[in-house]
Amino acid sequence: MVIKTLSREIKQYKKASLMSVLFAAAEVVMEILLPLMMARIIDDGISKGSMENVLKYGAIMAVLALCSLTFGFFCGKSAARASSGFASNLRTAMYENIQKFSFANIDKYSTAGLVTRLTTDITNVQNAYQMIIRMCVRAPFSMIFALAMTVVISPRLSVIFFAAILFLGVVLIFIIRHATRAFSAVFTKYDNMNASVQENVTGIRVVKSFVREEHEDSKFRKSADDIYRLFVHAESFVCLNFPVMMLTVYACILALSWMGAHMIVSGTLTTGELTSLFSYVMNILISLMMLSMAFVMITMSEASARRIAEVLNEIPSIRNPEHPVREIADGSVDFEHVNFTYGVREKPVDWDDPEVMKKLKAERKLKRKNGTVPEEKTAERQVSDYVLSDVTFHVNKGETIGIIGGTGSSKSSLVNLIPRMYDAVSGSVKVGGRDVREYDVESLRNSVSVVLQKNELFSGTILENLRWGDENATEEECMRACRLSCADEFIESFPEKYGTRIEQGGNNVSGGQKQRICIARALLKKPKILILDDSTSAVDTATDAKIRKAFREEIPDTTKFIISQRISSVKDADRIMVLDNGRISGFDTHENLLRNNEIYRSVAEGQAEGLGDFDQKKEA
Repeated sequence: MVIKTLSREIKQYKKASLMSVLFAAAEVVMEILLPLMMARIIDDGISKGSMENVLKYGAIMAVLALCSLTFGFFCGKSAARASSGFASNLRTAMYENIQKFSFANIDKYSTAGLVTRLTTDITNVQNAYQMIIRMCVRAPFSMIFALAMTVVISPRLSVIFFAAILFLGVVLIFIIRHATRAFSAVFTKYDNMNASVQENVTGIRVVKSFVREEHEDSKFRKSADDIYRLFVHAESFVCLNFPVMMLTVYACILALSWMGAHMIVSGTLTTGELTSLFSYVMNILISLMMLSMAFVMITMSEASARRIAEVLNEIPSIRNPEHPVREIADGSVDFEHVNFTYGVREKPVDWDDPEVMKKLKAERKLKRKNGTVPEEKTAERQVSDYVLSDVTFHVNKGETIGIIGGTGSSKSSLVNLIPRMYDAVSGSVKVGGRDVREYDVESLRNSVSVVLQKNELFSGTILENLRWGDENATEEECMRACRLSCADEFIESFPEKYGTRIEQGGNNVSGGQKQRICIARALLKKPKILILDDSTSAVDTATDAKIRKAFREEIPDTTKFIISQRISSVKDADRIMVLDNGRISGFDTHENLLRNNEIYRSVAEGQAEGLGDFDQKKEA
């Protein structure tokens, strides 16, 4: 399964892979013929005093050596091209598949784990592939041809070679078997180390402000030490390879010298033939060493290959229907008895319960047979409780809806169902009168703009970031969107205005400035639905009021969902939804909720008196 998945990405590099194999075989043939020519020089030239034969066979040796060099060069070049191209295709295929992931798919993988797969894991597979099409062809060919020549020259002495191969084969099996386990464990440690680095670099300002450099250094050293120990453990087996091989070489040379000398004296073997046998013993044993190193590399990459295949085989949970609808009629939204959960959670397993163990063993056996997961213990799973329960409401085109609720009340979960970032477990979510599952995903998301509390800005100018909303937007359209979001106030104060460069992550602008640029970017999509997920939390109340006023006046036909912890941000909305533990506690105007909804009234009164936000008042 893994090999089939990865081999699909060889694509246009099949020819280079095949040429590498052919060049390797031709190189081996040239090398195998060289000792025969050396034997002819000794037996027919030096021993008989014939300079003509010395020159003739010497010239043939030179030609063979030149051919071997040429074939070796083209073999290396073809192998490098094939392996590098294969790695490039794997990276591209993985990255493209990740871009198709729904939020549910992304939740399965850590960011550090995906980075490790795209870098370290693919590099390991690339090196292993180069070994396969080069060393794993060259070494067996060289060993087989060399063995054949030893049998032709002296069947009696060839027994020494077969004994040496048997001995080295047993040692190699021992080395590979023990090294595999250690190498397989390394990559989870790589994930931990990458996660530590990513977390530290992303939050470097917090680290420095709390003077936690020493703590972060300690975390990184622990991750690095774990990898160091695993590699040392693996290499402690791999390093046996060279001394064992040298021991075998010297033993073979001694045996050949002793038995060959007796055969020369008895006249059953010539000096030239003995010399060629010495060359072949080196060919055979070096081939075995190359094979062992290739096997170690392939073994090390096996875990990487599984991790890569896991991402490539991940099927996006959200896909287009067979005949998708591409036109969204309007921005009306309907939720009909919607239940939603983020999936499964781990439940502790009673490892002492025979029935539980029997069930888990049967599960693991089936999964191993199907090749769906690596051989490891998996915890029993159960479906988690719904985070949204029986949610039903209707929103008309152009309405402004405020959504308020405590932390964990599933405000973001609710609005994520509208652009189909997740799918409801049951019930239906409709936009423009149609179930969102009937729409082309790209068309649906182009009609819905989402501005998160923590939005991302990318390296480039402000204008380039704004055009994420519409890559063909004119500068005048960008400036108008910024006026609506009140971003023009600070952009015009920059020396380069809209040409001002944004650093990675938007670290050279404040939180409020970043939010206003993101709102402008969302407006450039000219969406039918605009979702502001606590996206004015870093904006002062006066600017927040200006933005809401601009929305009412400038985009009246756009349906607007405004999530906030502040009553002041939603009180002017047409209706306000109060969420409590994934259920709708109230859905009405500000005035009616003050009269009829105890949660909303207590929060409004508390915030008016400066007693805190939604969560604090609710707890009180």
